[in-house]
Amino acid sequence: MIKDSTVSILIEILPIGIIVLNLPDIVTKSELDKFFLTISSNVKRIRIEKGMSQLEVALSIGQKSSGFYANAENYAHDKKFNLEHLFKLAKLFDVSVEIFFKPLKE
Repeated sequence: MIKDSTVSILIEILPIGIIVLNLPDIVTKSELDKFFLTISSNVKRIRIEKGMSQLEVALSIGQKSSGFYANAENYAHDKKFNLEHLFKLAKLFDVSVEIFFKPLKE
């Protein structure tokens, strides 16, 4: 195993000559879940405040039905909003994109 001190990447050369990079985890699964839950919860809160249905919003951002949107809004089945979705949602709701990242009140 070779350690590159400049970027702290471990490089392992397997016996069959394959090089494997052992990169450190930057965030935990729990941190990612909290991040995506924050975004989806803020989207849902704003949609409800605007008095819009999931179907209405889903169709407005280019989805064919409300299925994906409902799952992303509830952070279910590993469905998440991407940057394009968030940009379109911000335009639709007439808010800044940053509001989706605002920490939830506990």
